Amino acid sequence: MQRRTVLKGAALGGVAALGAGFWALPSGEAPAAVSLDAAQQLLAGLVDQPLRSLKGWSPAEVFNHCAQSIEYSISGYPELKPGWFRSSVGPLAFSVFAARGAMRHPLNEAIPGAAPLNAPATQAHALQRLQQAFADFAAYQGELQPHFAYGALSHADYAQAHVLHLYNHLSLIRPA
Repeated sequence: MQRRTVLKGAALGGVAALGAGFWALPSGEAPAAVSLDAAQQLLAGLVDQPLRSLKGWSPAEVFNHCAQSIEYSISGYPELKPGWFRSSVGPLAFSVFAARGAMRHPLNEAIPGAAPLNAPATQAHALQRLQQAFADFAAYQGELQPHFAYGALSHADYAQAHVLHLYNHLSLIRPA
């Protein structure tokens, strides 16, 4: 009985925090429309541009991280959050991000169990990897794997999640 009370309290606290977090999300203009095509065009504009990161990961690491997320949506994430999380808090968080049209998450937090972000090491090659991941995802017709936190997502929801994820990370990338 006490466990149920704790779980209910945690769930209600999470809902309240997410509701408050909705208003804390950025409301400014996204760098492009929230679509696969717009994200791909934005990335194409970064080719051959020297970039720097305001803090945290280098541009190459950011591109590798975003590519990993897209690749794992097809192949499967190495580690998943517990089922109760993927069926409650995770989908609720995604619905807040989707409704707001913006995502905010720790920008130096690796995907659980993911490979190191050092390959490919150059910005140009990491950007190519990310562009290829977006192209592969756009063309993919098979069943997508559950997101490590959000759980099962449709292709359209995953597309939105990947674009919002990229835009959140690009908020720390500037021309050098």
